[in-house]
Amino acid sequence: MFSEDERSAAFPELTDAQLAVLLRFGEEREYAAGDIVFRQGESYDFAVILSGRVAVVENLGAENERVVVEHGPRRFLGEYSLIAGGAALFSSVVREPSRIRVIPVDDLKQLIANEPILSDLILSAFLRRRALLIGQRLGPKIVGSHFSADTHRLLEWAARNRLPHSWIDVERDPSVEEMLRVFGVSVDETPVVLWGDRVLRNPSEQELARALGFVPSGEHDDHYDLVVIGAGPAGLAASVYGASEGLTTLTLEGVAVGGQAGTSTRIENYLGFPAGLSGAELAARAAVQAEKFSARITSPCRVVRLESREGLSIIGISDGDEVSARAVVIATGARYRRLALDRLDEYEGNGVYYAATQVEATMCGGDAVAVVGGGNSAGQAAVFLAEHTRHVWLIIRRAELGETMSRYLIDEIARHKRIELLTETEVVALHGDAGLDGITVEHKRDGAHDLDARALFVFIGADPHTDWLDGAVELDEAGFILTGRDLPSTNGGPPLPLETSRPGVFAAGDVRSGSIKRVASAVGEGSMAVRLVHDHLARSIL
Repeated sequence: MFSEDERSAAFPELTDAQLAVLLRFGEEREYAAGDIVFRQGESYDFAVILSGRVAVVENLGAENERVVVEHGPRRFLGEYSLIAGGAALFSSVVREPSRIRVIPVDDLKQLIANEPILSDLILSAFLRRRALLIGQRLGPKIVGSHFSADTHRLLEWAARNRLPHSWIDVERDPSVEEMLRVFGVSVDETPVVLWGDRVLRNPSEQELARALGFVPSGEHDDHYDLVVIGAGPAGLAASVYGASEGLTTLTLEGVAVGGQAGTSTRIENYLGFPAGLSGAELAARAAVQAEKFSARITSPCRVVRLESREGLSIIGISDGDEVSARAVVIATGARYRRLALDRLDEYEGNGVYYAATQVEATMCGGDAVAVVGGGNSAGQAAVFLAEHTRHVWLIIRRAELGETMSRYLIDEIARHKRIELLTETEVVALHGDAGLDGITVEHKRDGAHDLDARALFVFIGADPHTDWLDGAVELDEAGFILTGRDLPSTNGGPPLPLETSRPGVFAAGDVRSGSIKRVASAVGEGSMAVRLVHDHLARSIL
């Protein structure tokens, strides 16, 4: 199933020295042929094969059982879900009598923290395995129509959380009715998620996350040194630095680890990555790094309230629970703005999108599409979509891109034969019955005309995600959080840089008033916020 190059990178064989380190942890167990090391859908531990052979199997015992890969001596089992605290996506079945070293996850994290070379080998293999699984369309099956907004909601959640999955379109797959009949589901009940023998009928993101083990039972303790709200670049940086410096750290993310940056298909100007990297890859690496230092990341988990009580910050969660913290970093980022168009609600998730990932590209099916916006996000989306669609119109209100977009993207757009730039133009109408069939655009001088765009991608700036704060901290006129010098001094002196009007509560990244809307600056602010948290904690002791 996997090429030799993929195997060598994702399934390395451990050296004698590496095995010697691993043997200091866990316990050795003997398994007979046919035994299950761990089962799909259950929590599991790190396992190193000392002798014998183990197969990783999808849907063990079902008609659609599928062998993913087989491991021999010196190989280890598991993938990214092990570090992230999720359930096993597949079962592991012993093929011949085997000796296996089983290492609890907590011991694995301790090993990763103290053995940098071995840590890099294991983490790199886990990330590569996750990428391979995504590419091979393994994992849960999402069955639904490409006309359904709920289908797109589930696909987008899976993509943004880097969950291996496949999509079966009920409109295009002739075998779908027979497959659904086996599970006792009619086409009218879709979308559904099929995983092993489980059927989830149009689940919410929280229901799907719990079914897949994303949200562990007993999600969090009652009290932490630091609670980070939001797991975009700023929040992940704060999580890594907070946990690595000894603060008990909890990170709460409402949608998906990575935030809006996680939907970026290619970040080419991030320091240290000359070939570029995707936002999803950056987020996955940062999340593993945070978990390595024992930060707890809970997603999806929506925060609805922030208040103070007895010198602590109290964070209310949508399920009615709450946690307290000595310090808080708000890194909830911003949400893309919507166009003021009739029938927009009707098409959102069904032709109008606010992210351009592989999910949306697949749903476009080679049609012509339009992208609205003149910033880097719009440019990155246009370049990505041009590789997957027939034609891309990039629509901007300005006369040129130079004021709002990086030069490397402008040059790439100019070179691409399938991208057409429409300047001084606005979208004025959407058309279609079952889905978006076309749009009307209006040029400043030439007037209106129709485009046969079957999808519209909107990147026209962002509004801060601060509506949940409800007066808890001071905001500017646009709703971004005021910090530091933008706030008046109090009896306790001037606020620290990045500190909000509520002592001990800091803001970092796109949600902060005056921030530079770039991934690198968000990462810098997240790390800086932790330094200031230490200053606050030291100040509160005096």
